[in-house]
Amino acid sequence: MPRGRRSVNTWLLSAEGRGAAAMIVYVRYNLGPGVQVELQDWASVAQLKEVVGSQQGVRPEHLRVLFAGRELHSSVTLQGCDLPEQSTVHVVLPPSGSSPSSTRLLPLQDSLTRLDLSASRLPSTSSGLDAILEGSEAGRPGREESEGGGREEASGRHGYSSFYVNCKSCKSVQPGKLRVRCQACRQTTLTLSRGPSCWDDVLLPARIHGTCQSEGCHGNIAEFFMKCASHPTSDDDLSVALDLIMTNIRQIPCIACTDVMDVVVVFQCLDRHVICLDCFRRYCQTRLNERQFVHHPVIGYSLPCAAGCADSLIQELHHFHVLGDDQYGRYQRYGAEECLLMNGGVMCPSPGCGAGLLLPDDSRRVECDRQLGCGFVFCRNCREEFHEGACPTVELLPPGDASQGFVVEEEASLRGRWDRASLLLIQESTKRCPQCSVPVERNGGCMHMTCSVCRAEWCWLCGVTWNRDCMGNHWFG
Repeated sequence: MPRGRRSVNTWLLSAEGRGAAAMIVYVRYNLGPGVQVELQDWASVAQLKEVVGSQQGVRPEHLRVLFAGRELHSSVTLQGCDLPEQSTVHVVLPPSGSSPSSTRLLPLQDSLTRLDLSASRLPSTSSGLDAILEGSEAGRPGREESEGGGREEASGRHGYSSFYVNCKSCKSVQPGKLRVRCQACRQTTLTLSRGPSCWDDVLLPARIHGTCQSEGCHGNIAEFFMKCASHPTSDDDLSVALDLIMTNIRQIPCIACTDVMDVVVVFQCLDRHVICLDCFRRYCQTRLNERQFVHHPVIGYSLPCAAGCADSLIQELHHFHVLGDDQYGRYQRYGAEECLLMNGGVMCPSPGCGAGLLLPDDSRRVECDRQLGCGFVFCRNCREEFHEGACPTVELLPPGDASQGFVVEEEASLRGRWDRASLLLIQESTKRCPQCSVPVERNGGCMHMTCSVCRAEWCWLCGVTWNRDCMGNHWFG
């Protein structure tokens, strides 16, 4: 019997005294059928290779395990790889003569499940701050610290979700997971040359390249997609990324209710105002009832920042699914009607009809199409039943602000700004590296700083190259 045959159902599952839980992993092997493997989450990638190798009759050291755009190190555990329950991994046997290390192993912080792309959503006036914003919270990738400050263990799991999606199955906003596949063969066997650093890398095509490990495929363009992280998903069960929704890691109060909520919407205005999901839903519902959505020729039927900021229309319209199915149906209907009116059409005023009509001429007499609507004949100007002569006079309501159902106070809008908290954080807890000027955060520990970009060693208090005076006088402040 080949070495490791019994491990499939026995020794990797015997976790007596270790308190570990079993997890299902779906394995796709490039030279054979896929298999379902049950392992403990403390099991290593090397043990997964041994299981697959024993099943396929292949030496484990020749196999490579691919997941979420990177090759997994043999020494790390499945838990340390951010491998969720019932995930699908690819185990490939490279062609003979190829080097097992031909593809660069990306560091753990480049895992697609650990990325935070919100730092790329900065106004143009904040250029240069993204290096610190991307890693400014405790335990997040990209964080720069003093040698005595410590760092979250690579195997630790995050307590928040980096991405949110609109899940059709759940019919609600859910945490999402980012995945990548080869644009040519559409298999998730592509290893990335680099991880995405901003939403444009994910949403725009052909921004990032890689190497496809599928047999006979020479594709090198990465195609990113989203899945719901709340339940197991099939290959075609994709979800739409809601890039404005994020975890409120900076504890910013909502501009409407002023509460600090866990999940928020961050508008793309210059002030990047923050609103919680419940208030965002109420904001959308109020504007929908008032028919105050804005029809944009490119974006579509959308809303601006709730504080009324200019040039802040929401571009991904799937955010309006927070309204729920019934109200989202109204939103789609109103959007279609607005588009019709913008193109010179009219709506049939007959109760229960509402058919859209594009008129061939300027005639006052309009007949509703009997195939689409009810056949009602009405006056184009007053929308009453067609008549000869002048239209009856309609008393108009006095002008006023119709949008009184949702109001944002000025003081709350000043507090509820995503970038304001970031700037204060930078001022209080960061200094620039004296050699390369990258902002560096100190979060406890000693005054001996090491820049992760240029590797310069310097003193936090003096701001100069680390020397004997610094070591003797204020190593620990």
